[in-house]
Amino acid sequence: CRKREYIGKSRSYKFYQSGELIKHREDDREYMGRTLYLGSLKSDVYFCIYEKDYEQYVKLGTPLEEADIINRFEIRLRNERAYYAVRDLLTYYDAEQTAFSIINQYVRFVDEEPDKRKNDWKLNDRWAWFIGDNRQSLKLTTKPEPYTLDRTLRWVQRQVAPTLKMLKKIDKGNGTDYMET
Repeated sequence: CRKREYIGKSRSYKFYQSGELIKHREDDREYMGRTLYLGSLKSDVYFCIYEKDYEQYVKLGTPLEEADIINRFEIRLRNERAYYAVRDLLTYYDAEQTAFSIINQYVRFVDEEPDKRKNDWKLNDRWAWFIGDNRQSLKLTTKPEPYTLDRTLRWVQRQVAPTLKMLKKIDKGNGTDYMET
């Protein structure tokens, strides 16, 4: 991500060493695992990739070389996005297809090609191996609701009204007239 080789629906990512998340540091830094979050943790879709072997070492004392699972890639969905993922699972009964179709829709790792636009960069070979051949993309949304007066009024109530209320308080407290102009 730091080398700009991550392309996703969200540009947001966070990277942690294991001690940063649990508010303590292991003395032996070689045994600190890493966690990468792709997407905003507040969004309805984001991904968590972490070194499971390090987690098992810290929690259970399992030696790194004996860990069954080295890395874990989690898809974290909420609300409508979770609904459409479950619907796909119940339609096709193929967890691998559903999982990789979601990943393929939202995440790509590429190799930098300075003479090309980022969207035209070649897919990273290791990522291509992970994601597999001929994967489909699974959109986890529906068509947006058409604009109606009711929808607009709900938007004003949720988004605009709190801002107007705050501006009125600022005007009253500061003797300004932002609301008049």
